[in-house]
Amino acid sequence: MFDTVVGKLLPTIVLFFSGLAFGQDDALLQQVWDGIQAAQKKYASTCGTLTETRTSALLARPLVFHGKYCAAGMNRFSLEYTGRDAVRLRYNDGYLNVTTTRGGEKRTEVLEVGQQVRRTQAYFSRENSIQNLKRNFTITLRENGQSYDMRLVPKSSRFANRVNYVAVKLLKDSFLLSSLEVDGKNGVHSKYDIQVTDLNPKIDEEMFHVYKPK
Repeated sequence: MFDTVVGKLLPTIVLFFSGLAFGQDDALLQQVWDGIQAAQKKYASTCGTLTETRTSALLARPLVFHGKYCAAGMNRFSLEYTGRDAVRLRYNDGYLNVTTTRGGEKRTEVLEVGQQVRRTQAYFSRENSIQNLKRNFTITLRENGQSYDMRLVPKSSRFANRVNYVAVKLLKDSFLLSSLEVDGKNGVHSKYDIQVTDLNPKIDEEMFHVYKPK
């Protein structure tokens, strides 16, 4: 299950943990865009906690996963879910390791997803990214108390074939991500609630170590 979810959502997760987002040519969206770019430069790395709530018509009840994450720049990311079925995700320089623990045994799957991640990063970070997003998504943004709430609904089949919508919540004071919600065409709905606990921490490089195909 996790390899399917990760394969579809990793580019989105990496982008938003890296501080990238989207903009539009009205004043509020430009303000948010500028704030995110400033935060990206200010916070080279972050660590925190994450709670994923996953629902589906095939599930009798929602699945809730608790974990800890650290991210450094746009190319290194580590997320570890704790609990009975522990899962560890590590992304570094194009390679993703998914380590699962079942029955006391660990199994690591190595996925090469760099091209997919780089393509998505380029799409969101180029100078013409605003135009790209307006062409492919209906974007709404509103102020909601202490946060900015953004919602992207695909207009083009390129994205509409995979997701119904993506919703993002950013903290007003820091422009850091506090919530990411993805409603997939496969019937799986995942919401990630994020609590940042450390800004610009010194992270042990071993946390981002990944196995690569020889």
